[in-house]
Amino acid sequence: MADKRDFYEVLGVQKGASDDEIKKAYRKKAKQYHPDLNPGDKEAEANFKEVNEAYEVLSDEQKKARYDQYGHAGVDPNFGAGGGYGGGFSDMDFDLGDIFSSFFGGGGGRRSNPNAPRHGGDVAASVVLSFEESARGAKKQVEISVVEACDECGGSGAEKGTSPKTCPNCGGSGQVRRQQRTPFGVMQTQAACDRCRGTGRIIEKPCKTCGGSGRVTARRTVGINIPAGIDDGQTIIVRGKGNAGQNGGAAGDLQVRVSVRPHPIFERHGNDIVCDLPLTFTQAALGAEIDVPTLDGRVPFTIKEGTQPGELLRIKGKGFPDVQGRRMGDLIFRVVLEVPKNLSHEQKELLKKFDGSTSDKNYQKRKSFFDKIKTMFKDD
Repeated sequence: MADKRDFYEVLGVQKGASDDEIKKAYRKKAKQYHPDLNPGDKEAEANFKEVNEAYEVLSDEQKKARYDQYGHAGVDPNFGAGGGYGGGFSDMDFDLGDIFSSFFGGGGGRRSNPNAPRHGGDVAASVVLSFEESARGAKKQVEISVVEACDECGGSGAEKGTSPKTCPNCGGSGQVRRQQRTPFGVMQTQAACDRCRGTGRIIEKPCKTCGGSGRVTARRTVGINIPAGIDDGQTIIVRGKGNAGQNGGAAGDLQVRVSVRPHPIFERHGNDIVCDLPLTFTQAALGAEIDVPTLDGRVPFTIKEGTQPGELLRIKGKGFPDVQGRRMGDLIFRVVLEVPKNLSHEQKELLKKFDGSTSDKNYQKRKSFFDKIKTMFKDD
C-alpha cells in the first residue's frame, strides 16, 4: 500500500480542483476504464477500481479534507501496514481528538468505544444504460465485492465454540494511558492498547475462515431498479447493500453511478429530447406530411408551409419523464434545410426559372437584410 498513487493524479486534476472539475474528471476516467467497454482487460479493471476509490474520497468534503492534510493515512488507517480499504471508509477508527490528546496529554478528546456499533462502509458500483433505458427505466444487476460477517464464527472472530475475552491490559477500552517525565513536567498520553491492538478483546483461538477478523469479502449480485428519467452521471442509492456493520451496526449502502450511452440521432437537454430534422426546399416551402422518429416509434407529423431553417418544431410530452414525478419533457425537432447537390442541366434550368419568378415579397428576411445594408451605406 505504500506505493498507492496520489488520488489527484489518478483523476488527472490539480490539488484544489473544484467539485465540478473532480466530477468531470471522474466521469471521463470511469468511461475510459469501464469494464463494459474493456471486456477481459484486467489492467482497465484495476484502473477503474482505482478511479472509483479516488473519487469516493475527493467527492466527500470531510474525507477530502483529511486526505489533503494527512494523505492516504488520513482516510486509510491501514496505509503503510499492508492493509487496504477492505471494510470501507465508514469502518475507519480514525479520531483526530485522540491524535491531539496523545500529543498534548489530558483526557479532553473524544474516546471511541471499540465495542460500540459501527456503521458499515458504502460500496461503489456503476451501470451503463442505453438512451432508451434511461428514458423508460430498467432492471439491472451489478456485481460487487462486499465485506460480510463470517458465517463460520458469526462475526465474533473466535473459533466456533469459543468466544473473545475482555483484554486484561486495557479492561476492554482498547486504550491505555502512559505517563512520561519531560523537562516540562509529567506528560500523559493515550494510545491504542498493544495487547489487543485497540479492539478491547483478546481472541485466543481465531476463526480459521476469517483469521480472527470476524469479516470476510464476498462477491454478490444485486438487482437494481433504474427509475425512468435517470440522467448520465447520477447516482442511485440502494440502502443496506454495502459492507456489513460491526458490533451490531447497520450495513452501509450501495452507490450505483449511472452512465448513459449516446444515441445516434437524439440528444438530451434537461427533460427534452432534441433531434435534427433534414427537410428539402420543397417540403419546407410548401409544407408536407412526414413520419418523424420518437422513442416509441415513428409518428405522422405536419410540416407547415414556409417552415424556416433552424425553426424548432415541438411534440409535447414525448421527452423524458422527470425522476421526481413532475411533467414530461418534449420532443423538439430542429429544422435543417438540405440544399440539393449533383443537379442535372434540366433541374438547374427549372430552378433558374423559379428564382426569376420570385420577388422580395417571397423572401422577407432577405429583403430586410438588404434594406439594412442600403441604410448603412446610403452616403457612399
